[in-house]
Amino acid sequence: MQNRITKLFQIQYPVIQAGMIWASGWRLASSVSNAGGLGIIGAGSMYPEVLREHIRKCKQATDKPFGVNVPMLYPDIDKIMEIIMEEGVKIVFTSAGNPKTYTGFLKEKGITVVHVVSSVKFALKAQEAGVDAVVAEGFEAGGHNGREETTTFTLIPMVKEQVKIPLIAAGGIATGRGMLAAMVLGADAVQVGSRFVASEEASSHMKFKEQVVAAKEGDTKLTLKELAPVRMLKNKFYQDVEALYQTGPSVEELKELLGRARAKRGMFEGDLDEGELEIGQISGLIHDIKPAAQIIVDMLAEFKTATDAVPHLSVF
Repeated sequence: MQNRITKLFQIQYPVIQAGMIWASGWRLASSVSNAGGLGIIGAGSMYPEVLREHIRKCKQATDKPFGVNVPMLYPDIDKIMEIIMEEGVKIVFTSAGNPKTYTGFLKEKGITVVHVVSSVKFALKAQEAGVDAVVAEGFEAGGHNGREETTTFTLIPMVKEQVKIPLIAAGGIATGRGMLAAMVLGADAVQVGSRFVASEEASSHMKFKEQVVAAKEGDTKLTLKELAPVRMLKNKFYQDVEALYQTGPSVEELKELLGRARAKRGMFEGDLDEGELEIGQISGLIHDIKPAAQIIVDMLAEFKTATDAVPHLSVF
């Protein structure tokens, strides 16, 4: 299954694992890469030296390509980039910021750069900045998201119409059928997050994984747009946020309620009541916890079955 993305990253399958905070450590990244996809270490929840440790362990666990996701809002981003250089990382996904800031610097070092966007406008800005590919993420996705609330099904063809560089679809994709739909709409590959949260290798807490598996349709909501839009499970913390909204809160009041380390508390430490449980809408279609390699095998098998069935569909 060779296309522009598999050639760009030198991988076997056009399946990219999202760089999720508190879930995407070296175990998950190396497992996905070993299975033929592209594993990503999520730097957003790591201190610089912790990231270095994960990169080194990932290199020991796989001889296949892998990358690092770097949120541009990271307070120690200069140190993070320095470690990426020192450790010889070849692929970097940037997000939550201006792609012009580091794209030129990274590409001068021979690094392949991908930027995550939530709109056509930002996709064009990323292309102009010189990135090698973009991830277009619909608002179905878990975690921090775009304010436009553009769905993946709408976003992908609109971005495809405007950009010339390779396009990776993200948001609400956890199955082979979803993968096929995204590629029919114009994507060269898919980035998968929530499905890999419910993997054995994800570094997130088992209680959180079990909560993802138990989730049903409508159990997530995008909220806190005044700070940074985030999709999460509707737990006690979410209900507290909703209750505060009824009072017409200021940004400062929202920040006070959010506090610090809510995501770590929920996803990594397993506090299902007071933690921020970031996950996508597709969690309603995730029913088990399994090895990352098996997730890829299952996705590809379903993709093939769905692809084979397409020629037999007829409405005329």
